[in-house]
Amino acid sequence: MKPTVIVIGGANMDIGGSPSGDFRLHDSNPGVVHLRPGGVGRNIAHNLHILGAQVSLITALGEDFFGEALRRSCSELGLDLSMSLTVRDLRTSTYLYLSEGSGELHAAIADMGVTARLTPDYLCRWLPRLERADAVVLDANLPQESLEFLCENCHVPLYADPVSSAKATRLKNVLPYLAAIKPNALEAELLTAEHDATMAARALMAKGVRRVFISMGSQGLLAAEGEDVLKLPALSCEVVNTTGAGDAAMAAIVWSGICGADLAESAMAALTAGAQTAACASTVNPKLKLD
Repeated sequence: MKPTVIVIGGANMDIGGSPSGDFRLHDSNPGVVHLRPGGVGRNIAHNLHILGAQVSLITALGEDFFGEALRRSCSELGLDLSMSLTVRDLRTSTYLYLSEGSGELHAAIADMGVTARLTPDYLCRWLPRLERADAVVLDANLPQESLEFLCENCHVPLYADPVSSAKATRLKNVLPYLAAIKPNALEAELLTAEHDATMAARALMAKGVRRVFISMGSQGLLAAEGEDVLKLPALSCEVVNTTGAGDAAMAAIVWSGICGADLAESAMAALTAGAQTAACASTVNPKLKLD
């Protein structure tokens, strides 16, 4: 029987551009523009579906073109949206990003205001279903009060993605409830005031997080649990587009946790998923596979 996972967070339409050559500021760059379904929560849900989980996504969508496109995409993938919210008076979230010629993210703007409608009052009706899941994944696009409500009232393993440095601190009060968290180095520092990644990981565990995975870009991944701290180098791959690589890594961490993998296995799964996604032009690699 497939494990069941409920992901709660953002779903948006990604509008991404990458130049044909070197990126030039303050100029029009010849290149390619893509329009694809995205969002941290939606991407994590998509990756978990590919890995073999039965996935439900709780998100908020507007009654507009992008909202309809996202609903259709999720339905075609087999992602359950029955608990998601339709908002009549707000537009669906949009993520606008520009990539360097190397595939690395240059800059982005996230218009995620509709997720503020995922309030405790709305989410409380779904608690019975959350309690029957094998895991629940939260992304920090959710309002802080909603994150706190879910963590205080949901008693299955909880995984959290900080999303960005602008939103990471929304997780400060829920750290004791988390089975695992996956910040990057800056997000870990904002959550702990520790500049060193190892010290930040220990500080997060001291606050109650069971497992910590700190992504450090080209320097790899730091993983910690109890007294164990592992530093794994990044896997070699031809980088095409790094957008979505972190979401794939988060999905691998959740999948590994459900499967009972140890810390080292989970860390390697995260690196593998991130590398496979960075080597793919899309934000989700449809051929994602963990050995």
